[in-house]
Amino acid sequence: MSLPTSDGSARAVSAAEALGLAHTVTRHGPVRSLAEAAAARGIEPHQLVKTMVVRVSEGDHRFVLVPGDREIAWPRLRALLGVNRISMPSAAAAYAVTGYERGTITPLGSLAPLPVIADSSISGTISVGGGEHGVALTVEASDLVAALDATVADVTTPTAGVDG
Repeated sequence: MSLPTSDGSARAVSAAEALGLAHTVTRHGPVRSLAEAAAARGIEPHQLVKTMVVRVSEGDHRFVLVPGDREIAWPRLRALLGVNRISMPSAAAAYAVTGYERGTITPLGSLAPLPVIADSSISGTISVGGGEHGVALTVEASDLVAALDATVADVTTPTAGVDG
């Protein structure tokens, strides 16, 4: 299924190209679960990598790359960053920082260049958001981590009851 390209996906694809990142763009219709999203992208659920925006302090945000079958381990992330508190910004605040709405956020083409933390379990071929609903970029994890100069650390834990 081919969907029109929006500014968000154009920014994400342009950023991948500017970084010299080999990628494949996948476009699919609406999905209602991790399992559906993975199936639509032709990958396993753990290969679908969510890009989470976290707020460390006023004006200090980070991207955290989290495998689809895992969630942020907040104590580990706080320890890595040397802070006592981290929060998830509101949808409006995340949009203001990235230019992407929740569910489409990608570390590629963000309005503000944010430091990236990639969970150490991410490896092989992965799929990240493509800047709009139903768009994803498939890349090699090691290439993405290198291109983004991401910090790799154990900052997630398995999600209980993942649907996939």
